[in-house]
Amino acid sequence: MNIVSRKPSEASPQRLTALARLPVFLDLGGKRAVLVGGSAGAAWKAELLAAAGADVQVFAADPCEELLQLIERGAAAGSLTLHRRNWEAADFEGAVIAVGDCEQDAEALAFRAAAKAAGVPCNTIDRRETCDFEFGAIINRSPVVIGVSTNGSAPILAQNIRRRIEAILPASLSSWAGWARDIRRTVMARLEKGAPRRAFWERFSDRALSGAPAPTDGGAIESLMEEVHVGDIQQGRVTLVGAGPGDAELLTLKAVRALQAADVILFDDLVSEDVLELARREAKRMMVGKRARGPSCSQADINELMLKLARQGKHVVRLKSGDPMIFGRAGEEIAALEAAGVPVTVVPGISTANALAASIGVSLTHRDFAQSVRFVTGHARTGELPADLDWKGLADGKTSLVFYMGGRTGPRIATRLIEEGLSPATPVLIAWSVSRAEQGHRAITLGELAAESSAAQAGLPTIVCVGAAFAPAMRVQAVEASLKIA
Repeated sequence: MNIVSRKPSEASPQRLTALARLPVFLDLGGKRAVLVGGSAGAAWKAELLAAAGADVQVFAADPCEELLQLIERGAAAGSLTLHRRNWEAADFEGAVIAVGDCEQDAEALAFRAAAKAAGVPCNTIDRRETCDFEFGAIINRSPVVIGVSTNGSAPILAQNIRRRIEAILPASLSSWAGWARDIRRTVMARLEKGAPRRAFWERFSDRALSGAPAPTDGGAIESLMEEVHVGDIQQGRVTLVGAGPGDAELLTLKAVRALQAADVILFDDLVSEDVLELARREAKRMMVGKRARGPSCSQADINELMLKLARQGKHVVRLKSGDPMIFGRAGEEIAALEAAGVPVTVVPGISTANALAASIGVSLTHRDFAQSVRFVTGHARTGELPADLDWKGLADGKTSLVFYMGGRTGPRIATRLIEEGLSPATPVLIAWSVSRAEQGHRAITLGELAAESSAAQAGLPTIVCVGAAFAPAMRVQAVEASLKIA
């Protein structure tokens, strides 16, 4: 069979979808802010504005105790001044921002009209219809500040998102960001623009996100620069990254960091758009897909492209479906890169078999059914069943078998296993598009598979799983079928 060859092709990143709000970070240092209202909600907004460095003028005829205590205590930054009276239109003069806690609709409309007349953007607390902007949930690792907005539709969701982000960001991140500000000029003066600087800041970011305390001595920058090996960076490097079977949430944190640091991404056909969306937007994307029985880029072309880009000083991410070390031709690529002296590292990924087992609740090595698991290729270079598989060894009733790319060759696989003594009643699970929205599977027996013409699902990536460990899937399918009949 002749497989059509194709060349690597550049792919455009997905266009930015519609934004409900544009996130903007304002510099309020030393600038006038107007805060109207004496409630606890107004007190919180006053503290927030002052924390951002604003000169907050508070207008409240009847301030609550919380607001009075805040004024007396003072702000960590900026300043707070209380005026015990109602606001006037003249109070907006010179302000850059205005926030009002208005009790009545009429007051909110008047507040917004006065702010607009003075050219000042305003926010009315809990009154979206008279707001020029909205406050989101805030994660404070200043100078790192993260805002979360749901466009006012789900404030509790925004708070929950904030808590999740808070949980993964170390408290020391603030100190690292402060150190970055102090050393930025030095880094720009000593490292060339492009790959050397990016590599330094990548290493810096890895340290900052590890939870380690930020350096306090001047020699730390020297050791960090030495670790980066600037000479090696100038020739580029390659990272082989496992993209998993499709669901972007199955990516490791290390894989996401690699995607965010890439200059060029070479990706397979089976890599999902959701995964690619996590990449640095400036990174060039090139499809180097390899598909059974379909147009494919030759391995030689892929190797040559990786070497060419790395020699240009690029950080190349070779993004592979599943785990790069399982039927991903990683060995050939690593050998080619090492022979050329190009640094290469590997970031493992979730393999399809592991994702499938997790999604359907089947243990590949259930101690009552299987003492081992074997991953087997379902086709050779020609697209047909490999001629040199150890069928006698594979036909083991105590082993879970997972045949990758075995959809088209599934019936022949079943026939060979039965010929070597595996029972025709052995459970078989055929699964496709694992971890994606269109994921599906069907449970049959080895004898039933042998009688079919193909197990493939209309162009979808398919794996064939054989063994007693997959019996629970057969029982679930039988129950579902009986419920449909009933």
